Amino acid sequence: MYSDLQHYHGQETPLKHSSFGIASFIISLIVGIGDFILIVFAGYFEMNTPGGMSEDSLEAMLIGLFLIAGFGLCLVGGGLGIAGLFQKNRKKIFAVLGVIFNLIIFVGVLGLIVLGMLVG
Repeated sequence: MYSDLQHYHGQETPLKHSSFGIASFIISLIVGIGDFILIVFAGYFEMNTPGGMSEDSLEAMLIGLFLIAGFGLCLVGGGLGIAGLFQKNRKKIFAVLGVIFNLIIFVGVLGLIVLGMLVG
């Protein structure tokens, strides 16, 4: 039976959360919020620039750079979440949430990029 308690020298102490899992979860929140803001900015620049945003503009390059950085952070966050799943005597909830959220963000933004390439 699963328990939130661990036995340590005959005493039961509560399990701690996985530090890797917490880091993964925090990364997923930061990247998710950051990517949302980037997508809002990209839409704003696209709508408010005559003829649309140029691919060679500074704004487009910075948005692309930050999206690529977000992909890298999602990979790091996913790796930390997977590492948190393998930590012994730790709660796994943040590790599971971190892996799921990082995967959703990675696939979602990748899908938006592919969609944008197909339409444009």
